[in-house]
Amino acid sequence: MEKDLVIKSAFEDGGYIPEEYTADGKDISPPLIIENVLPEAKTLAIIVDDPDAPSGTFTHWLIWNIPADIKEISKNIEKKEKVKELKGALQGKNDFNDLGYLGPAPPSGVHTYRFFAYALDSQLDLEAGADKESLLNAMEDHVLQKAVLKGEYTR
Repeated sequence: MEKDLVIKSAFEDGGYIPEEYTADGKDISPPLIIENVLPEAKTLAIIVDDPDAPSGTFTHWLIWNIPADIKEISKNIEKKEKVKELKGALQGKNDFNDLGYLGPAPPSGVHTYRFFAYALDSQLDLEAGADKESLLNAMEDHVLQKAVLKGEYTR
């Protein structure tokens, strides 16, 4: 039986996200470890969102075309269209209308942030700066595996 895709970070699944990775800290992307990627996977994509946002699910990070052989994504990924350290992975616009990762900043209460990892069978033909809907559409029929890591944060 195939092992499931796994995504890990600097916090336990369901645990609290360290302040360093939030708007109250350094507001840098946390380190991510991706395990059990199928050999036929070509690229990885990451989507981070907050389903508890008052206006509906809020997107905090979109990054795709990460080569599937990269198992560790270091913390503090630059907020640029193309990420050199991830061999040209591309970043999209979050719901703050900025490129790259912007961390948790809940207006009130405890919010759950979802870090989705996708293993894909191809490189996506999608321009940097795309939004979440465009990324999800581009990934359609290309997802081999999906995993989610949940973290909580409150101010």
